[in-house]
Amino acid sequence: MRVLVVEDEQLLADAVATGLRREAMAVDVVYDGAAALERIGVNDYDVVVLDRDLPLVHGDDVCRKVVELGVPTRVLMLTASGDVSDRVEGLELGADDYLPKPFAFTELTARVRALGRRTTVPLPPVLERAGIKLDPNRREVFRDGREIQLAPKEFAVLEVLMRSEGAVVSAEQLLEKAWDENTDPFTNVVRVTVMTLRRKLGEPPVIVTVPGSGYRI
Repeated sequence: MRVLVVEDEQLLADAVATGLRREAMAVDVVYDGAAALERIGVNDYDVVVLDRDLPLVHGDDVCRKVVELGVPTRVLMLTASGDVSDRVEGLELGADDYLPKPFAFTELTARVRALGRRTTVPLPPVLERAGIKLDPNRREVFRDGREIQLAPKEFAVLEVLMRSEGAVVSAEQLLEKAWDENTDPFTNVVRVTVMTLRRKLGEPPVIVTVPGSGYRI
C-alpha cells in the first residue's frame, strides 16, 4: 500500500511514517500543502493522511484537489479539533474518514488499512492463494499451516502479488506499491526481495517470473 503523510508537525509526521513503514506500507512524507499537491500530481497513492491546518496550501484545498482529480486515492483527514461540526465539514469536503488529534497509532493504522481496501477490488480480509494465507491486519503469513516470518518489504511485495489474483505484476508496479519515492528505480531491490521471499516461502516455488513482464502467484 502506498501512503502519503501530510503533516506540518515534522516530529509527528516522521513518527507516523516510521510506524506505517513497520506495517509494511510504502510511505512518503511532506510538511505542507503545496508539497502535497506536487506529490499527488506525480505519484499514485492509495491513502493520503492529511492534516487539515497546513501551511502554504490549506488541507481543505488539498482534499478538494484529490476529489477533483477523480483518482481512487482515499483521504484520512487529521485535525486538532474534535468538534462534530468540524468532522462533518471535513467529510463534506470529500474526505473519506476523519480522525481527531491526539489519536492512538493502532487506530490510525486500522483506518488507513480500511481505506486502502476501498481503492482496490473488494477482497476477503485474509488473502489465500497457492496454499498461502496472508492476513494484512495481523501481519501474518502461513503456507500450508506453517507460519512464515517476513521482513516488512517482503510482506509488502507478497501482499501486492496476492492482491493481483494471478495477474502479472511488473517490477515497476512493485516499486510503486511497496517502496517510497526515495528508492532508486534502477537498483535491483525488487529482484533481490523476490528472491528472498521465494526462499522463505519454500518449495515448491509459488512466485513465477514472467520474462520481460514481471511476477505472479
